[in-house]
Amino acid sequence: MTESATPADRVARGKEIRKIVPRSSHAAWAPSADRVDPVTLITNQDKDRLQFLVPIRHYRMAESAFTFYRGAAAIMAADLAGTPSTGLTAQLCGDAHLSNFGSFGTPTREQIFDINDFDETLPGPWEWDLKRLAASFVLAGRDNGFDDDDTRSMTRMAVAGYQDAMAKFTTMTTLDVWYAHLTLQQITDTLPKKKDRNRATKASAKARAKGSLRALDKLAEKIDGKFRIKSDPPLLIPLRDLPTSDDPDELRAEAERSFEEYKETLADNRKVLIDKYHVVDVGLKVVGVGSVGTRCLIVLLEANDDTDPLFLQIKEATESVLEAYLPESTYSYHGERVVRGQRLMQVASDIFLGWSVGGAGHAFYWRQLYDMKGSAEVSKMSPRRLKMYAGLCGWTLAHSHARSGDPFAISGYIGSGTVFVDALTEFAHAYADQGEQDYAAFAAAIASGRIEAKEG
Repeated sequence: MTESATPADRVARGKEIRKIVPRSSHAAWAPSADRVDPVTLITNQDKDRLQFLVPIRHYRMAESAFTFYRGAAAIMAADLAGTPSTGLTAQLCGDAHLSNFGSFGTPTREQIFDINDFDETLPGPWEWDLKRLAASFVLAGRDNGFDDDDTRSMTRMAVAGYQDAMAKFTTMTTLDVWYAHLTLQQITDTLPKKKDRNRATKASAKARAKGSLRALDKLAEKIDGKFRIKSDPPLLIPLRDLPTSDDPDELRAEAERSFEEYKETLADNRKVLIDKYHVVDVGLKVVGVGSVGTRCLIVLLEANDDTDPLFLQIKEATESVLEAYLPESTYSYHGERVVRGQRLMQVASDIFLGWSVGGAGHAFYWRQLYDMKGSAEVSKMSPRRLKMYAGLCGWTLAHSHARSGDPFAISGYIGSGTVFVDALTEFAHAYADQGEQDYAAFAAAIASGRIEAKEG
């Protein structure tokens, strides 16, 4: 975008792209003749992970076609690289499936709904995120036993929600777009049925109760009169109990060195805040589905005394799955890539969000472990509720893209009719079929002993 380009010029640019990349072209999906074996892509990711945790990753991914899809961002990135591209760039989440949206607390203690996972974030074609989101609704719906009409309806809601939001952003000032957000209260107030409003209110209250005191109760215990992280292997292992030859004291010293490095990435006012805390204990914690096996630590800190705790999560940041197909990150460390992308895409980010570089060249980002975080229980949602949720996710993704990309050009390309919505709905269902085939291949690899899966 240049200084002389008017909003009308930018809309026209989007419309012009249709001549090169017709909107209907996004409907097609067919695997390329040289498509890489999906199981190989997954096992290639395993090589750099903590090997004693890799079987747990496989087990969690093997639960269903949807959980496999959640952990298989690398597969879809490879596939998306061969699909039509508009050439319009925004900051991508990189893994925008429906379970990577949720609620959390802002610095002013407001509960908002936004994207909450940025491990794969990178600038790229905006439609890649939307295609991943759309296909996730098909797989989640099928996993819930919904029929084709329902999965098509919720997919259309996600894409149409994106379309409508992006069009709305072209009518707003740049600052109003930047500040726009969805609070849980706003969402609750617009729900049409009392039972939905009551359910949302209860979920909001449950999320609001999540904080470091709750984490202390769940993840720590008193040992010799002092709080220490519980031992619950293999899901939670204090550094003192790690099944490695590493010296626990050295590991703790490394964590404390990283803590000092991390503090330098915070704004000055937040440095003052974090300096009030000191490290008490550190442990390895298994999180998520696709992330299992990456180095993820939790840190227990205290300020005044043991009634004044703070839990931070230190999560390893590896190369984005998108970097094999898009220009590599401009940042020296992947932890910084994640943090910068998150701050750009989210309306408000955790006050403790920062990054560091650990020993052996591993990059990490830091954030609060619990901070009024809430997530949708997708498996318990009816078709009606999942359709409403799809619209929220579509709006949210559009807002994140509008902050970093050009809403006028994107909206100009999409248009106001159903051509693009129809196309992405067809793509989502075709790609969901592909996802189920990939899942079957993955399950067969486990059954044959090619890869190991173990509950944890």
